[in-house]
Amino acid sequence: MIRRWLQTAVLSMGLAVTAGAASSQTKDVTMADASRVTYHTTQVDGLKIFYREAGPRDAPAVVLLHGFPSSSHMFRELIPRLSDKYHVVAPDYPGFGYSDAPSPERYAYTFDHLADTVDHFLDQKGITKYSIYIQDYGSPVGFRLATRHPERIQAIITQNGNAYEEGLSPFWAEFLYPYWKDPDPTNEAKVRQLLTLDATKLQYLQGFRTPEHISPDSYLFDQAALERPGEDKIQLALFYDYRNNPPLYPAWHKYLRENKPAVLVVWGKNDPVFAQAGAEAFLKDTPSAELHLLDTGHFALEEDGAEIAQLIRAFLAKNVH
Repeated sequence: MIRRWLQTAVLSMGLAVTAGAASSQTKDVTMADASRVTYHTTQVDGLKIFYREAGPRDAPAVVLLHGFPSSSHMFRELIPRLSDKYHVVAPDYPGFGYSDAPSPERYAYTFDHLADTVDHFLDQKGITKYSIYIQDYGSPVGFRLATRHPERIQAIITQNGNAYEEGLSPFWAEFLYPYWKDPDPTNEAKVRQLLTLDATKLQYLQGFRTPEHISPDSYLFDQAALERPGEDKIQLALFYDYRNNPPLYPAWHKYLRENKPAVLVVWGKNDPVFAQAGAEAFLKDTPSAELHLLDTGHFALEEDGAEIAQLIRAFLAKNVH
């Protein structure tokens, strides 16, 4: 009798352990599925917009806004580092990455219009509260969203996303200022140099501690997009329209002062395009901002992605609930 009871008890314990293990494995699988990066396209204002997405849909949203000449591809390693706790979404703008790239005759390539498209994309996704990660072109897109909908922005993470005159390095005087003043063939030829492989590689390699750590996949992927037929006209239109961003800086500064969003400034201090002074300038309007200057370049995620992810997680944990 006792032996039979012991056998039954042991069998029950074994079943319980097995069930518990299975439940734990199911939970792990469910969490893994929620944080797994998925790839989508959707129609926004008649255009196919590509985006990467990961994380629980009911978690705080983080919208990643890419720079030139990249796309959501620049966030390929950051997304899974955030997606266990955050709903992360990274769209490609029209003319970039895997999104449609209609000619400038069919789509006005201005930063106002890019912001319209991203705004409508987020509306379509039902994302009405979110933090933004802004880098390079992501800054004029993101600040337009913030000034249009200040109630939607929970926090701002700027990684070499400029919003101050102090951040415009000598690069701008050499290439863009003459083009803005007169987009004649001579000045156009100068800015067309920015569409070459050498210029793309420069953005990825200059100022980095160890250029050998930068995968060629990064700049070759971007360059392949730049060399698509008609892409030069798209990028030239945006180069020229960028002249409309600096005059908006005072409005962006006013937004920061009046709305007081939590701001994380994480900056590759060796950036040849956006100078370190542009990072430090954020403290004028947001004295409580966190400032981290990293010994790297323009695309800081390529060299310091793990550290940046840790900074973002700590920052969001304190400021977004």
